[in-house]
Amino acid sequence: QVQLVESGGGLVQAGGSLRLSCAASGRTFSTYGMGWFRQALGKEREFVAAITWHGVSTRYADSVKGRFTISRDNAKNTVYLQMYSLKPEDSAVYYCAADRQRLRSGVPGPLAYEYDYWGQGTQVTVSS
Repeated sequence: QVQLVESGGGLVQAGGSLRLSCAASGRTFSTYGMGWFRQALGKEREFVAAITWHGVSTRYADSVKGRFTISRDNAKNTVYLQMYSLKPEDSAVYYCAADRQRLRSGVPGPLAYEYDYWGQGTQVTVSS
C-alpha cells in the first residue's frame, strides 16, 4: 500500500511558477508509475501528467504541455510537478496518484480509474 501527501500549493500570479511535491510512504513507491490530476471547483477531475515507475517516460495533457514538468526521485519517495507560466485556468486542487499496476512497461494512462492510491490534494490558485 502507498500513502501519498501533496504539498507546495498556494496563491500565485498569472505567469508565475510553483512546484508541487508528493511524498509517498512505503518501500514499494519506486515500482509505481505516478500521475497528477486536478479538479477545479464545479468541474470533473482531469488528468495533468504521468510518469513511469523508473522516471524515463512521461505523458502530459495538451493543456499543460510545454509549461508543466513531472519528475520523480525514487530515493526520496517523491514525485514532483513543476509548473511554469501559470494561468488562472490552472487553478484547482491538485492530486497525485499511484498507478494500480506496479512495474507497468508504459506510462500510466490519463483515466482516474487506472490509479489506486490518491493523496488529499493541494490547492493551487492563480490570480489574473
